[in-house]
Amino acid sequence: MNRRDRVFKLIVEHFIKTAQPVGSKTLIDEYGLNCSSATIRAEMNALETDGLLEKTHTSSGRVPSSRGYRYYIENLRERSVDEEFKYQMQAILDQKVQSVNDVIKESCEILAQMTSLASIVLGPNVTEEKLVSVQMIPLSNNSATCVFVTDQGYVENKTFVLNGNSSLTDVQKCINLLNERLKGTAISELLMKMQLIKPILTDYVVDHEVIYRSIMETFIKFTKSRLETYGREELFEQPEFRNDAQKIKSVLDLFDTPEKIREVVDDINEDENTISVHIGGEDENDEDVSIITAKVHMPNDQNGNIAVIGPKRMDYDKVVSTLEYLVEQLNEYFNKDKRKDDSEGGRKEE
Repeated sequence: MNRRDRVFKLIVEHFIKTAQPVGSKTLIDEYGLNCSSATIRAEMNALETDGLLEKTHTSSGRVPSSRGYRYYIENLRERSVDEEFKYQMQAILDQKVQSVNDVIKESCEILAQMTSLASIVLGPNVTEEKLVSVQMIPLSNNSATCVFVTDQGYVENKTFVLNGNSSLTDVQKCINLLNERLKGTAISELLMKMQLIKPILTDYVVDHEVIYRSIMETFIKFTKSRLETYGREELFEQPEFRNDAQKIKSVLDLFDTPEKIREVVDDINEDENTISVHIGGEDENDEDVSIITAKVHMPNDQNGNIAVIGPKRMDYDKVVSTLEYLVEQLNEYFNKDKRKDDSEGGRKEE
């Protein structure tokens, strides 16, 4: 590593650790660089000219630019993974009986804890899903839960409490109609088709409005991007957000609008085999937010995304390396049976 890269690497890592602009005196005092302040300042000026560093308005020190962070990620990070994280991930994957959702949830909780940032699971794109079935489970004489299932394994429940004008038999008639008319329908088309079915419901149920409205509410949930967030509290302990109400509001708005995150993820996650990085400041609307994301290949050919959201000044070395390891382990865990089946199929053909 040449001197300029070493100076730049130290500036990035010191700023990540302290959130304070870095000057030449800090580099000499903290890291014992064997050169003069004038030499370090010259290197810092060159790095600023190259667009890798920028000055702040409150100090004579420098901070990494968005371009600088990307250079650091691509050329200077150590690519090591914390052994404690490896141990905790292995403990999750060694559990004998657990659902896909439980594995993802526990993994992302650990990811948030280890990075001190928010982790997000974004489910499959609804445009790729279809409704498979609707089932009714009676709870009492005047209540039932309806279960809606897609071909991507997503399940939504809706509980009905009926008044005196309707019965569970009426609900079952409606469910039968939905299965007859909507099975195999793309999720994106459910609302439109449900509106077309509404006049038919009047022939089945006298007081159909409650049932119709409840089903529509469920389908509206279906059409929204599914998102689970872990570690919000960790994220808001970061200096950038701790005392800035406007920045906190911006991040909360992002969490509450899965479609926005979906747009960012779809834009940056072009290569499904690698980690994708969106650095704050590369777009004018998200100066202080960076998003690191990767695809996870789950059973039944489902694809989801796991992302880490944090300030522009995040520990990219730790976050990228940790997410790479997590996704590698999950993909191996979820697809080991598929590889086994493919291998056995190949032997049979021989």
